[in-house]
Amino acid sequence: MTDTSGTPLGAYLRDRRARIDPAALGLPIGRRRTPGLRREEVAQRANISPTWYAWLEQGRGGAPSADVLNRIAVGLMLTEAEREHLFMLGLGRPPQIRYRAVEGVTPRLQRLLDAFEVSPALIKTATWDVVAWNRAAAAVLTDYGALAPRERNILKLIFGPSRSRTAPADWQDMARFVVAAFRADAARAGAVSEVADLVAELCASSPEFEAMWCDNEVRIHGEGTKRLNHPLAGEIMLEFSSFAVDARPDLGLIVYNPMTPQDAERIRTLCGQACQSGRGAL
Repeated sequence: MTDTSGTPLGAYLRDRRARIDPAALGLPIGRRRTPGLRREEVAQRANISPTWYAWLEQGRGGAPSADVLNRIAVGLMLTEAEREHLFMLGLGRPPQIRYRAVEGVTPRLQRLLDAFEVSPALIKTATWDVVAWNRAAAAVLTDYGALAPRERNILKLIFGPSRSRTAPADWQDMARFVVAAFRADAARAGAVSEVADLVAELCASSPEFEAMWCDNEVRIHGEGTKRLNHPLAGEIMLEFSSFAVDARPDLGLIVYNPMTPQDAERIRTLCGQACQSGRGAL
């Protein structure tokens, strides 16, 4: 039967509490009137007052603080999705984003990238490190597999001493847009402190980056067009779209679609050449 008493927050806390097996936590089972943990046990695990916790379940005492909700999330062993729901019920907003370093992607996400046969696609982090890509991206954009992991960074490729092999003619406008979108991505994912070293490194090595960074522009890396001057295939026109990876605000998917059948054929040819030579292997 659905519990309609109290508040949505109280009902959710009672439900989560009832789902935890005391024995799995090494707690004595004894005689329990209801399944799951007792209120006092949750309060102890969350390091908060038992009375305050009881009031939350009863819909009393006003809105909890973010710190209290975080403590309760730990005490109830909530997943990230459950923690976010707890904050929405308690404070009417999601929790502050906690940045997590990324080393790779799931096989499922890599299979998604590989499904784009003639559309270069990649996964970037909030610090704009490329952590996954498909064969078309390796053939058309950059052979990321030939780079050391710490060099697979979009900003480094754009502002580094050997700029991307596909640097467009309108490089200044493109670079300014990328810096502004990078700033927004890092802030949205809570990674401002994590990008400090990268920003310092780029400012020291590239006066152009330093000037653009000091402009403090912010843009959304949503969609647009990209004109590449590929050294083997010549001009390739692409339109790109950016997508968030569900439940991972620190990851972004970028897909570049060829704008004409001729562009698609050029990419298909490049992929075939890369496959025959062994370049661009994932």
